Amino acid sequence: MTAPALRAVDTPAPADGDGREPTRLRRELRAIHALVHRDLLRLSSQPTHTALMLLQPVLYLFILGGGLAALIPTSTLGVGYQTYLFPGMLMMTVQTPAIMVGIRLITDRQSGYLRELLMAPVSRTTLLLGSCAGGTTVAAVQGAVLLALAGAVGLPYDPLLLALLMAGMILASFTITALSLALAVSLQRAEVFHMLLGVVMMPLLFLSGGFFPLESLPGWARSLAAVNPIAYGVDLLRRSITLRLPDRTAAAGIEWFGSRPPLALEAAALAAAGALALLWAAHRFKRPE
Repeated sequence: MTAPALRAVDTPAPADGDGREPTRLRRELRAIHALVHRDLLRLSSQPTHTALMLLQPVLYLFILGGGLAALIPTSTLGVGYQTYLFPGMLMMTVQTPAIMVGIRLITDRQSGYLRELLMAPVSRTTLLLGSCAGGTTVAAVQGAVLLALAGAVGLPYDPLLLALLMAGMILASFTITALSLALAVSLQRAEVFHMLLGVVMMPLLFLSGGFFPLESLPGWARSLAAVNPIAYGVDLLRRSITLRLPDRTAAAGIEWFGSRPPLALEAAALAAAGALALLWAAHRFKRPE
């Protein structure tokens, strides 16, 4: 954390204009703001790192997508392959910074920096909420950068469409960040966290429907996709495109008991998964370090 953000969390908040000490709620909100500000400062101070994280989905979108577009007929997917691939690449863009929040929590604990944060006059749950809010914000900002390429894959710069896609990315970023924190508070070593990510992240991506329709997978794989948060994020983005552009038919995605759930119910399920993960992480984080 930079010095200004650290002071915002670790030092007592100044009195309000009437001379009274700020309420506890205001202190907690200031701490969350400081942690979000820290993550945004980190993002702005590492442009090369940010560009490299954006490079992979861009390469997939234009090289893989451009190559396969000539081989996969539009009639198979309802849209061109690059348009079909775009929601998956948006999810790939937001998942990396969201997952990094969990890694930073473990490294902060190992370095002793987390112990210094815990000395701030705010609750542990507030610090966890600040980390989650910061990770969600950074992930959404990076997703917004890739969203600017919508026109290059045949999508119009329609304000409502962009708003729907942005809302879907924010929701997915929150859930992935919360799941990452829930895992991080249960682990002691960053190496174990990295190992788990290496084992599960690519299968989660391939079971998300981001690269090919879920209906082409065997039944057991579609069942796994039904509990894959990344698949819900991809499906939300793809169905948001269809909602605004009815001529862009969405390929079959998440199914519950043989039928597709309503879009609002999918969004609610994704939000509930993130909320439950954050509650679990907060419960575990309350234990003494």
